[in-house]
Amino acid sequence: MIVIFIRTLIIFFTLMVVMRLMGKRQIGEMQAFELVITLIIADLACIPMSDVSIPLIYGIVSITALFILHQLMSILEKCGNFFKRVINGKPSVVINKNGVDFNELKKNNLDVEDLIEAMRASGYFSLADVDFAIFESNGKLSALAKPNYDQKERSLAMLIIDDGKIKKDNLLYIKKDKNAINEILSRHGLKTQKVGVMTVDGKGMVYLQGKNKKYLTFNIDLGEVKW
Repeated sequence: MIVIFIRTLIIFFTLMVVMRLMGKRQIGEMQAFELVITLIIADLACIPMSDVSIPLIYGIVSITALFILHQLMSILEKCGNFFKRVINGKPSVVINKNGVDFNELKKNNLDVEDLIEAMRASGYFSLADVDFAIFESNGKLSALAKPNYDQKERSLAMLIIDDGKIKKDNLLYIKKDKNAINEILSRHGLKTQKVGVMTVDGKGMVYLQGKNKKYLTFNIDLGEVKW
């Protein structure tokens, strides 16, 4: 028992030193290669702590090797944009002045639902709230709010159509049927399968964007349904 206790202390302090040497970004906003290294280090640290048949030095050498690899990757990252993009990728503008960029979303293996979830985490509850949104290379969303955002009454937007598919549960929530939605779409020259995204907020404001088209906003009557 005392041997395991001592081995655990040694590995713990080794990890503390290595993580501190990796810098503050390693603890806060990790890039993809940093996440991989951190996960491997965590796994390597557990083995010599619990298995006394494995020499402790094996764990320390492995952790040190990964630290050296991290430092080499960090140096390469600073050698120019080419290496930085290869190692970390590049930011993706997923919302611009025309609305959602569906091609950029697909390149990042994301859909509109993922985008809306990331926006909510950043404090924006409607696609119409922002002029630009960027997924940074570390996976975080940065958004530029519209000029009048602070004066606007905010309401949660419900996703009604995502990539040509109607969200039936949300349709029931706003007490509309498919015919009502199709009628709204036909007034704007669209069919369900040609819609990239459609949302409706509690004030009845619709955000509608056809695939490869500029978005538009307008209001519909929700009757007694409010949120």
